[in-house]
Amino acid sequence: MVQIEQSAEPAGPGIPVAQTLAGIERMRAWGGRWPGGDGVGVFNEAYLAVAQTVRGQAGRGVPRDGETADTLEERLMERYLWAVDTAEAGGRLPECWRPLLPRRRHPGVRPVQFALGGLHAHVAHDLALAVVDACRTRDCAPAELEGEFERVGDLLALLEERIRDDLTPGPDLLRIADPLTHLVSSWSLERAREAAWSAARVLWQLRGLPSLAEEFRQRTDAGAGLVVRLWLTPCR
Repeated sequence: MVQIEQSAEPAGPGIPVAQTLAGIERMRAWGGRWPGGDGVGVFNEAYLAVAQTVRGQAGRGVPRDGETADTLEERLMERYLWAVDTAEAGGRLPECWRPLLPRRRHPGVRPVQFALGGLHAHVAHDLALAVVDACRTRDCAPAELEGEFERVGDLLALLEERIRDDLTPGPDLLRIADPLTHLVSSWSLERAREAAWSAARVLWQLRGLPSLAEEFRQRTDAGAGLVVRLWLTPCR
């Protein structure tokens, strides 16, 4: 079994649909509590829209490829909920989520930077661990979750599209010489997803070597954290 440090492990072995709905309500409450322009709040608002899409799929109750209520989408959402809860409690976060906290109200960091920085943390680190979580619960290899992984990818693509459409400044503000132009154009969700899938497969193969698995997870987390810090470079 892959063992990861306590700070990066959400509590509880499963995520029933009822818990997912409760999680969506928590995200709504967070959005109402955080001030406008809050960096984590910017990502939360965009992610909430996608979480509601997940809820709609679960609410139809139609099985897909033998899935249970404990889907990969729900595993992934739990990772984000845990990160926010840990931050609110003053706990130790994975490196990829830490940069969002001290800069969440920085006037020089634009909303799209916060949103895409949060998306990168969620994909580059959380997605791989969510796959491992699901494999561990179902006692299956990552290959058996490939269909679900692709559906999660579709949802993440919707999230990226929403972020870019709603938060990227218009052409009158976003000029070729603007550093934000280079930041937005240099990141690829597809490449981040491919790296997450590879990381999940490696972690699963290392499940009998917990120390090495944890070292690999930490390296993955550190790499994701570096990219998030670059995303949050002030551009004003």
